[in-house]
Amino acid sequence: MSARDPLAEYNRKRDFKKTAEPAGKRAKGEGGNRFIVQKHEASRLHWDFRLEADGVLKSWAVTKGPSPDPDVKRLAVRTEDHPMAYADFEGIIPQEEYGGGTVMLWDRGTWDPVPGKSWKDLEKGHLHFVLHGERMKGEWLLIRLKGKPGEKRENWLLRKLQDEHAEEGDTLVERGLTSVLTGRSMAEIAADKKGEYALAGKKKGEFTAQMEKAAERNAAVKKGAAKTPKKKVAALPEFRQPQLATLVDAVPAGNGWMHEIKFDGYRALIACAGDKVRVYTRSGKDWTDKFVPLAERFRALDLPSCLIDGEIVAYDDKGNPDFSSLQNVLKRGHGSEKESDKLSFHAFDLLELNGEDLAQQTNIERKERLEALLAEAKPPIHFADHVIGAGEKLYRAMCKAEQEGIISKRIDGKYASKRTKNWVKVKCTLRQEFVVIGWKKSTAKGRPFSSLLLAQNEKGKLVYKGNVGTGFNTETLRELAAEFAKIESKTPPAEVDRVSSRGVTWLEPKLVAEVAFAEFTADGSVRHGSFIGLRGDKKAEDVTPEKAEEAPEEEAAVKISNRDRVIFPESGQTKGQLADYYEAIAPLMLPWAAGRPVSLVRCPQGRAKKCFFQKHEDGAFGPHVHHVPITEKKGGTEDYLYVEDTAGLLACVQMGTIEFHGWGSRVDEVERPDRMVFDLDPDEGLDFEDVKSAAHDMRDRLADIGLVSFAMLTGGKGVHLVVPLTRGHSWDAHKDFSKRFAEALTMAEPDRFTANLSKAKRKGKIFIDYLRNQRGSTAILPYSARARAGAPVAVPIAWGELKDFKDAHSFTISDAKRLLARAKGKGLAGWGFAEQALPDL
Repeated sequence: MSARDPLAEYNRKRDFKKTAEPAGKRAKGEGGNRFIVQKHEASRLHWDFRLEADGVLKSWAVTKGPSPDPDVKRLAVRTEDHPMAYADFEGIIPQEEYGGGTVMLWDRGTWDPVPGKSWKDLEKGHLHFVLHGERMKGEWLLIRLKGKPGEKRENWLLRKLQDEHAEEGDTLVERGLTSVLTGRSMAEIAADKKGEYALAGKKKGEFTAQMEKAAERNAAVKKGAAKTPKKKVAALPEFRQPQLATLVDAVPAGNGWMHEIKFDGYRALIACAGDKVRVYTRSGKDWTDKFVPLAERFRALDLPSCLIDGEIVAYDDKGNPDFSSLQNVLKRGHGSEKESDKLSFHAFDLLELNGEDLAQQTNIERKERLEALLAEAKPPIHFADHVIGAGEKLYRAMCKAEQEGIISKRIDGKYASKRTKNWVKVKCTLRQEFVVIGWKKSTAKGRPFSSLLLAQNEKGKLVYKGNVGTGFNTETLRELAAEFAKIESKTPPAEVDRVSSRGVTWLEPKLVAEVAFAEFTADGSVRHGSFIGLRGDKKAEDVTPEKAEEAPEEEAAVKISNRDRVIFPESGQTKGQLADYYEAIAPLMLPWAAGRPVSLVRCPQGRAKKCFFQKHEDGAFGPHVHHVPITEKKGGTEDYLYVEDTAGLLACVQMGTIEFHGWGSRVDEVERPDRMVFDLDPDEGLDFEDVKSAAHDMRDRLADIGLVSFAMLTGGKGVHLVVPLTRGHSWDAHKDFSKRFAEALTMAEPDRFTANLSKAKRKGKIFIDYLRNQRGSTAILPYSARARAGAPVAVPIAWGELKDFKDAHSFTISDAKRLLARAKGKGLAGWGFAEQALPDL
């Protein structure tokens, strides 16, 4: 590169009469700090990483793309400096030109060297820096490798450093499929110039022609143009009454429960739709103006229409959520710059998404969808994690940390806008709300009152519950006295004995106070009470006593008969062991199995004997297995089976079921599919390495058209690619798309793939089974056991770990604990969930 003109090499390699790339001009000044990444499909796919320095874009070609995993070091080949104008380039470079191919603006933002460093460290062979991009964030490192004799190119390594933005696997490139400039996929960009795009670098087929139609929808996107208009966002969801938890005296046991921290703050429902955000209290008050910084953070996420349930908290000096601290923050207002005044939101439920009511889905599925929705969220917005089947341990940890307690939720429970036993709370200390009905004058100098009189609503009237005289500081005393002056009353709102009434100034029953106390006395009064704060988010008429009930027992278990019957003769596993597997794995399986028509593989005498499919209800399964009437192609209706909970899974096992296969739609809207499945089934002459390679390539082709896919070991020979989709298209469109996509791949590589069901035409090839995507067809469900030797199971995996598996049946029903543990890893976070529509081609 020329020392006088760093862009001489860039300009020498290009004919600007033929390419739309900008001619090279060095920018004035050295103070800029932009960075961009361009996804570039030329002779090979790579990601061009560029940092602004010295008036140009210092550039590296990164094979396989940047990884957020600190354990992954990516080769980054230094290329010629590029002009600053290149930072906005997206489009097609003619094939005969240098770098010919499709270019997407994949990421952009700013960068900073870490303190004490500068861009000039590149000359020393290393650069430690921080990125503030839309996809790449946090600390990164570039290191130059020692060159070999005669080697002309500079080889560097790009690596993510461990911080809050680090993740396992390749989630950045797996899920970042569209342009940050125009929102287009690689295929849509390529289709801007007709005839330039060829699937997988091979000859153009029918699917490519369909892709060209996508260009017409992007006609407004020209070189240097702004973003395309956003897709129409569903309306802002309306407030709905939140679900409330029942106070119990002990943590419920068993794997049927998931357990969360009980946050000490304000319950809030956040309604979002793009840049529209509303913050509601649990009683339906619009408090958006009280939580402006949080609302702004949600606006920045640009979420689809959704309604999120959670808790707004502030923290005490120990770092614990603390209600008193929250009240103090609200008093000071959101203009405060104090670090301790920053509020956080812990999201724990998702009630609506893209106009779809999720209330009838299970607790665990709503949590999974919420985690996927907030995958890009950063503090102060948090996804409230949970544990399964270890509630007592979490409860002890919370009490030791002086927190309020835990919330336990049935994994298969539905959302109900009322207090239920599907949600229960276990508190470390007694805390309840009371209505303030009066105050007693203090004899202490400067203290406006000595104690407050408390009451709760019982049987339609207020009942006196004693006094609280501690927990007030000088500021609280003054503020409460000012509030009391506005609502003084001449008559008591509740019956209070003569002794307790002496010297009392009565108040209208409008204020709600939260009070911690040791216990209720025999006459119903609080003992050793301590004032926590006023609850402006709760109505006085809703304040009733909370009496701890007995912890819920496990739901009536489905009795499994003949538990010792061996149903997998090769490995010796029994019917009882299969039932135990399904009971343990239910928290992971129900998001895919619940509320979906299923076909069962039943093997009443074991897998080695007669097995058969069953999809219709015959009345023999009992009350835990449900049915939905579905119209048949030939007319009339048939009742199809579906389950909703753990008991339903076990009832099927009791009837000899081994495998669960699910429709691509749900029982509430069977005519609107929500997931597409491609089954890669190898011919007998191929090994699993061929399947893994095919799966990766197919994932890339789906990514080219903007679709995120997920991998699953089938428990048999192959791999499933699962493509989640938002509902809204028909079964005809669903099948047609999957058919054309599979056929396009076979046209591109006819010696490798076939979409033909004929056994004779599958010799030496991988069969892309798209037929599972037609109405009435099914696919094996995640975590289902298989009626095969050794009792294997179908298991979701991260793309980054596919290379480590030697076959598609690496897990069995004996691996329930292992599967539960690995499901909490970052690589599987949000597996199977993505808000994406079927391309309108």
